[in-house]
Amino acid sequence: MKLWPFVILPLSPFTHAVTLDELQQRFTEQPLVRAHFDQTRTIKEMPQPLRSQGEMLIARDTGLLWDQTSPFPMRLMLNDTRMVQIINGQPPQTITADNNPQMFQFNHLLRALFQADRKVLEQNFRIDFQDKGSDRWTLKLTPVVTPLDKIFTSIDLSGKTYLETIQLNDKQGDLTDITLSHQRLTPATLTDDERKRFAAE
Repeated sequence: MKLWPFVILPLSPFTHAVTLDELQQRFTEQPLVRAHFDQTRTIKEMPQPLRSQGEMLIARDTGLLWDQTSPFPMRLMLNDTRMVQIINGQPPQTITADNNPQMFQFNHLLRALFQADRKVLEQNFRIDFQDKGSDRWTLKLTPVVTPLDKIFTSIDLSGKTYLETIQLNDKQGDLTDITLSHQRLTPATLTDDERKRFAAE
């Protein structure tokens, strides 16, 4: 019986510090994540913040679906070649990698954020990763390349098992807060509707 403490102690979550490499590995094991989002944009020139919410999906090998449900419906699809946006049932607006390379640099970055892709993050930011205890972590990203350093002061991420918050601090003094909740890993593959959106929109 005297051996039990020596077996249990290394497995205690209270003695383990999260590292950025472990976080990347954790997210690598989540090839497809669906979640609810609440977004708040605080703009200096506006007296009230802009709030929106909806559902999102990030698929490591495919792209991002962002489905805002309020205050008005807006559907967004991002993949490696194009971005398609549909606002309030209007005709789709399509941006391609050829006609807007900066958008697709940001698209690549956005997916890197969701996946804690260390290589991409280190190419674009100064990284401050902190273990906050109880398996929680924060990641502060300060842009070091153009055009990101002309747009953002910093991007702050936090979470635990999943990415939970994203805060975009821009050079104009405006702030975007995104909170992700109700994350789920199943179904583990794209539905027929999701596949059609990535292929057709």
